[in-house]
Amino acid sequence: MVENEFKLDPKKRFSSRVENYIKYRPDYPQEIISFLKKINILSSDSVIADIGSGTGILSKLFLNNGNLVYGIEPNLDMRSAGELILKKYSNFVSINGSAESTGLEPNTIDIITVGQAFHWFDLKKTRIEFLRILKPRGHIILIWNRRKKPENEFLKDYEKLLIKYGTEYTAIEKRKLDFDNLFGESLLSKGYEKKIFYNHQIFNYEGLKGRLLSTSYIPLKDSPVFFEIIEELKLLFDRYQENEMIRFEYDTEVYFGQLF
Repeated sequence: MVENEFKLDPKKRFSSRVENYIKYRPDYPQEIISFLKKINILSSDSVIADIGSGTGILSKLFLNNGNLVYGIEPNLDMRSAGELILKKYSNFVSINGSAESTGLEPNTIDIITVGQAFHWFDLKKTRIEFLRILKPRGHIILIWNRRKKPENEFLKDYEKLLIKYGTEYTAIEKRKLDFDNLFGESLLSKGYEKKIFYNHQIFNYEGLKGRLLSTSYIPLKDSPVFFEIIEELKLLFDRYQENEMIRFEYDTEVYFGQLF
């Protein structure tokens, strides 16, 4: 049963969603690189450990800056996809590891980056591991695409659909918020700073469907409610589309600080 997927170890949750994840998850704004350079956190020589690197969306941002990036990913399907997508980058090193056990040598990393995977970590074990692999005065950067709070009728109705059908959706969203609050308390006890960037995607119907199905809490085809979900999504798209397209908006939240 598909519902069992939602009880899986977080390291296995996205195995059945890799294709949609690759096609329909948002990138991160290029302005992040300029910002991190401006505040003297990032240079082209910085060595990056991208924890929970998945299919490589966040890694690619830093690879294009010329950084050596270690992609740490425990999920075989996601890691294999990332290796294929990023194979042209000689500065990418893929490692079968996790936030709690990266497999990296001590004191070798200038910057630890984490994308959407952050809220699945065991923060106490993660702090110990991050302290081990970071160079003195190294930085941690959490970069997070958060769907904008419903400010228009489409986003409001899309949110209702997630609440109605999204197994664990409410619990996962609460977990994300809790982990945002714990980011400073458990990892960056000396405090952290935050910067928000605007981000968006524009989808046709197939794109919107793929974006929905890339999430870990939406049932897939062998669920009895799958076709009901798809039917309601199509009605929602038809109601709000403009020229057969829908605009999906995000706040890209960047948290940054140091471990002491």
